[in-house]
Amino acid sequence: MAAPRAHCPYSNFHGRAAENFSYRLTICAESFALFTAISQVKRPIELALSCVNAQSDTSPASRIPCAACRQVMQELLPLEARIHIDGVGHRLLKQVLPEGSQLE
Repeated sequence: MAAPRAHCPYSNFHGRAAENFSYRLTICAESFALFTAISQVKRPIELALSCVNAQSDTSPASRIPCAACRQVMQELLPLEARIHIDGVGHRLLKQVLPEGSQLE
């Protein structure tokens, strides 16, 4: 599992990504996973998300991916894509990003 080895000295939020002092130069683990899958010519239709540091009493809302990651998901996944969020359960993409931005 890659999450325990994540480089995250500032946030200490062990996803599967690297962190940089300039937050503008980083991407979240969710986006990184999707970009990697697409670059390997694999179009995912489901996504599973987990944070090994999440406390058991953390609210489900705090486990939902950030808005930027949800926008990336909308551009790369079908709206009916199933997203499994550890500690929250299964959601469809259109449920985690209702009325997301789209080019007409």
